[in-house]
Amino acid sequence: MKHSLEELRSGKLLGIKELKIEEDLETFPEEIFTLTDSLELLDLSGNALVDLPDLSRLKKLKIAFFSQNRFTKIPDAFKECSNLFLLGFKANMIEEFAEDILPLSISWLVLTDNRLLRLPQSIGKLTKMQKFPIAGNRLEFLPDSMKNLKNLELIRLSANNLTEIPQWLRELPKLAWLAFCGNPCSLSKESSLAVVAYKDLEMDKLLGEGASGKIYRAHSLYFNSLVAVKLFKGAVTSDGYAKDEMNACIAAGDHPNLIKVLARLEHKDLGLVLEFINPNYINLGNPPNFETCSRDTFDENLSIDVKDTFKVLKGVASAAGHLHSRGLMHGDLYAHNILVDSTYNTYLGDFGAASFYDTKDKSYEKIEVLAFGNLIEDLLAYVDTKEGLAYHRLLQLQKECQNSSVKNRPLFNEMIF
Repeated sequence: MKHSLEELRSGKLLGIKELKIEEDLETFPEEIFTLTDSLELLDLSGNALVDLPDLSRLKKLKIAFFSQNRFTKIPDAFKECSNLFLLGFKANMIEEFAEDILPLSISWLVLTDNRLLRLPQSIGKLTKMQKFPIAGNRLEFLPDSMKNLKNLELIRLSANNLTEIPQWLRELPKLAWLAFCGNPCSLSKESSLAVVAYKDLEMDKLLGEGASGKIYRAHSLYFNSLVAVKLFKGAVTSDGYAKDEMNACIAAGDHPNLIKVLARLEHKDLGLVLEFINPNYINLGNPPNFETCSRDTFDENLSIDVKDTFKVLKGVASAAGHLHSRGLMHGDLYAHNILVDSTYNTYLGDFGAASFYDTKDKSYEKIEVLAFGNLIEDLLAYVDTKEGLAYHRLLQLQKECQNSSVKNRPLFNEMIF
């Protein structure tokens, strides 16, 4: 919930753990320091801040968001905030990131949609870092010190100016989710596809909305059938550019565990016409939260039969192997991007973080294999019976996929189900 500056100044908020104020603030409200004994989450997104005072008095601060403000540099305000693990400066105008200004406790740093040309060498000291979305900047290279980020699990490098994805990055032992489309070093593919005019669609209700766009149900006069229509947003997302996602969807091709792309949409916005999926399909998991950081969350009452788990994972591995045979890395292989029905028929969806690469380099596929191993681990926690041949085979496969040595992981087409 949002709070007001008036409430803060009146003393009504004393003792609260979470504070969110959005009132076009141009200066940091000093009254926030009256919450030093309790404040754990501070959200001043959507204001007009350009700088911050020393926040070392906020000893209990764990999470801080300053998205959509007017910062041109990351403030030297957090060094002594020893409990701070999540810091967000999405969609500012940040060009400067000085050396040694962040606490070593940081495990999740959000710098998406800024103007950074370079990162400091001291970024390599943040060895607890697990999640680093930095798409939509102007980075030309990554500092070698980042090879020390042995706990890094997810990085979003899309929509920058990188000329290479360093070998040391692809060898990090825990890196499972990588996106790098929209850089000079990333390959691009344009695929031919039928084009459908918007006027030939009878648009129906909104089915869902994500970071990259909205999905609607519609009836297509061209195909004379019910379809799904995805309209992409134009702005850069945490995963990259909408155009790259659209091209990845098209290039993915046909596979029984992928939603079929029927046509491109002739529209002022980028759009695709997709096969309509029965609404009985639901997301297998939920996105990560503050506590899990880079790992999915699941409904508490979830219970899956081992055979159904086996069926889901076999379908996902088949789809992922198909994508990698076409030089396409999904980049976001998670349960929350997997759709299942009541009998666990499966679709792998959401290509927002997909990237094209040269198939001669197998390290990209083996990074994704780790994501698959993490998925196995997540699902096995919810199987109804932890015994039997199928369960132990999946347990063994999980171990193989989670090998800390990237080169020693199997490829998808080498997995035995």
